[in-house]
Amino acid sequence: MKDAKVRLFVEHPLGEGQTIPLERDQAHYLFGVMRLGVGDFVELFNGHDGAWRCEVVQAGKRAGVLACEAQVKPLQMPPDLWLLFAPIKKARTDFIVEKAAEMGAARIMPVQTVFTNSERIRQDRLQAHAVEAAEQCGGTYVPEVTALQKLDRVLADWPEGRQLMFCDEAEVGSSSALSGVFASEAAREGQGAGPWAILIGPEGGFSPEERARLKALPFAHIVSLGPRILRADTAAVAAMTLWQQALGDWR
Repeated sequence: MKDAKVRLFVEHPLGEGQTIPLERDQAHYLFGVMRLGVGDFVELFNGHDGAWRCEVVQAGKRAGVLACEAQVKPLQMPPDLWLLFAPIKKARTDFIVEKAAEMGAARIMPVQTVFTNSERIRQDRLQAHAVEAAEQCGGTYVPEVTALQKLDRVLADWPEGRQLMFCDEAEVGSSSALSGVFASEAAREGQGAGPWAILIGPEGGFSPEERARLKALPFAHIVSLGPRILRADTAAVAAMTLWQQALGDWR
């Protein structure tokens, strides 16, 4: 039996005996780029029905049809973790979205702070990066990338019960905001099982007003990411690693 060497995200129900019509770009990728043909297998997922082994039953330059044969992996939901970050340069923002999807964020939320360099994003392009990351890492769930929102508005509408890991570069070297303190306090207070979010600031850092507001929030936990100030994209990976090891599904 041939192995499925290609994974593809589709917006179509998946189940035993289900047939999936391919869009033009998908057909071009599978049959023009990857050189698959009738009788080859593809692993499909849609973020709802797990991953399925599907056979190519029709293959053309602009269209094609796959048929579901068997489920190979159930839906694996990530922890209820949001990543909030201020958009930076295009390539670095792409990197943050890709790594957040790979590392298990349930939602990716670009936020505009006082010192955010970018005032707009291409939400559709960033969502496509999240899809590609899920395809490559073997995931069965694709996190939503939301539209750019002002940080003040996000905090004003903050959902009850969700804790916030506030990564503050001003706390570098502080003995009151170490990663170990964050993990132990969260575990002791029974906050590990509930929903969380991580907030990463822009290249220019948070404004004094933003920092004061965040520190006053009862659900915010101030965290230092070590003795050196990290770039925003590095900080996102470091913060997600810390959270996943302490409270997420890496334990």
